[in-house]
This record gives sequence, structure tokens and C-alpha cells, in this order.
Amino acid sequence: MIFQRALRRELVSTAGAVFTTLFTITITVMLIKILGQAAGGKIASQDVIALIGFAALRYLSVILILTGFISVLVVVTRSYQDSEMVVWFASGMSLSKWIAPVMSFGVPIVILIALLSFFVTPWANRQSAEYRERFQKREDIARVSPGRFQESSSADRIFFVEGVSGDSTKVRNVFVNTIQNGRTSVVVAKEGTIAIDERGDKFLLMDKGRRYDGVASQSDFRVIEFERYGVLVARQSQALVGDMSARSLSTPLLLANLNNFNGGELVWRLSLPIMGLLLMLLAIPLSFVNPRGGRSANLLIALLLFIIYSNMVSVFQAAVVQKRLSLDTAWWPLHVVAALLIAFLFSWRLLVNHPYHPASLWGAFKRTVFTRKAAVR
Repeated sequence: MIFQRALRRELVSTAGAVFTTLFTITITVMLIKILGQAAGGKIASQDVIALIGFAALRYLSVILILTGFISVLVVVTRSYQDSEMVVWFASGMSLSKWIAPVMSFGVPIVILIALLSFFVTPWANRQSAEYRERFQKREDIARVSPGRFQESSSADRIFFVEGVSGDSTKVRNVFVNTIQNGRTSVVVAKEGTIAIDERGDKFLLMDKGRRYDGVASQSDFRVIEFERYGVLVARQSQALVGDMSARSLSTPLLLANLNNFNGGELVWRLSLPIMGLLLMLLAIPLSFVNPRGGRSANLLIALLLFIIYSNMVSVFQAAVVQKRLSLDTAWWPLHVVAALLIAFLFSWRLLVNHPYHPASLWGAFKRTVFTRKAAVR
């Protein structure tokens, strides 16, 4: 019991360090990506923090899987490296005795992964899509950043304003370039105001400006001065639709409408907690290292196995989406193979002194060869 408590404390402290590292890397990458989108006018600057939070929730389940896997791998590898496993085996304890403390550490992580996979991640996907859609449905002038050219949502108009008031209803020094039916219209004005008519359409009312129509090299080019001029910037607002893809639907909705897309998403959601549990068990026999050697080889093998495992889950998910496999036959075979691999590696380590173990057979073969060479000499 003393050993198990010490092991759990070491696992928790290692998991904290691993999680902090992986989470920091993920947040940094997401921050760079989302700030680039905000600078490009694709999302609102005030939504950056919220979108980073939603992105972190989307990747949190994979981060937790890696955290549990790497933590168990590092702790057991250190025990081999520091010759603690020699004392463990000399005390008559087998490698299977590590399963209980590892599971007491890993089961809460698996439960958290399941909650994230089935409930939190779809909610985060929906919220992120609604934030982006809400920004896209704002009036074009409200989306303009002062001092930057901004294309309208219909891609036929370009806005430029020198300044925007705090409520985003008034702008100064307005430039609007519109292309319709092959003709260009340029409007410049000292100031503008957002107005809404009785149908709910939004207009930009510009004061004291000029309008340039046509092509400068042709005779029909016109210059018109005006005291007030209105430009339609948004039709009557509609309700938010949000992301209606399978990855954003709640789990009860997926179960209520089991088509191929929803079935593929269920394969992914079911696989995440199972993968987290099996990888932590796999890390126990996979952590064996020679105390006189390095520990990098098994870490590379472990990361390779994680990549193969996660990619194969994606392959089975795609097979369900493409109707090559059904949900009933796609969600479990890969995990059964992983469980058989874990059982094989455990038996490989537990029966290392068995006379028919490959290592024992190889040692007997080498001894026989060396004995014959010595007899010949």
C-alpha cells in the first residue's frame, strides 16, 4: 500500500507536468492561428479569448489521452532505469501488480475523457460555429476595422473607414467600392450612419460625399456630389443556424438519427475513452528498458503506436461515413486488437524466464554455439 500510494503520487505529479506542457503547446498554436484569423477580419477581435477556450476544449480529450499514456510510460521507465524494478521482482511481485495503481490513477482520466468526448466537445464545436456565424451575419460596416480595407460578405463591395464610434453605428471618412454588372461605383463621404428601415434591412447613410460611376477612360464616366446617400449593407437578420454537422450534434441527437455521418462520429467518440484506457495499460509492458541503456527507444515506439492507433480510429470512422462498414462492426475490432497486443506484451514480460520464451531459447542457442566452438578449439 505504501508503494502504491507513492506510485500514484509520482503518476499525478508526472501527469501534471506532461499536461501543462501539452496544453501550453496547444494553446500557443491555437492562439497564433486565431489571432491570424482576427487580423484577417474573419472573426471579431473581442471573440478571440472565447474561441481559444472552445478550441482548447475540442483538443482536451486527446491531450488527456496523451497525458495518461506518457505519464505511465515515463514513471515505469524510470523504475527500470533506476533499478527499482529489480527490487520489485526480487520481492516476488510480478509486473501485473502495476495494473491496480495505474488504473486507480487512470480511471478518473478516462471518465473525464468520456465526458469531454460525448458532451463537452460537441458543445464547444457548436459555440465556436455560432460565434463565427454571428460575426459573418453582422452588418458589413460593423465588421470593418478602422484603417483596413474590408470585403463585404457578398464579395462585390469593399469598405474602408478611418474611424468607427464605440457603438459601431457611426463611421468617419468612408470609402465604398462596388462592382455590379461589370461597372464600378466608388463612393466617398465624410461620415456615415447605420440606419434600419421598417423591414429590418440595414443601410449605411453617408453625408456630404461624392459618387464616381463608370470607367475613367470612357465617355459615360460620371461624378455626382450628394448631401446624403444610402447603401444597403445587410438584409433582414436571420436566426443563427450554427454548425449542423455530426461533430457538433449532441450524443442523444446522434443516437436518434443514426445515418452514416452520425455513425462515424459515434465511432470517434466511443473510441477516445477506450483508447485512453488501453494506452495506459499498454504503457506498463512497453516501458521495459535496460538500466544500462537509454530510454529513448521505447518512447519513440510508444509515440509511433499512439499515432498508428489514432489514425486507425480515423480509418474506421471514415469507413462508416463511406458506408463500407456499419457502426456495429466498426467500433470494436481495433480495440480488441489493442487488448490482444497488451495481453501478448504482458505475457512476454511475465514469462521471460520460461524455457520456451524466445529470449530463453536465444540464450540457450548462443550457449550451445559457444560451447561447440570451445570444444573445437
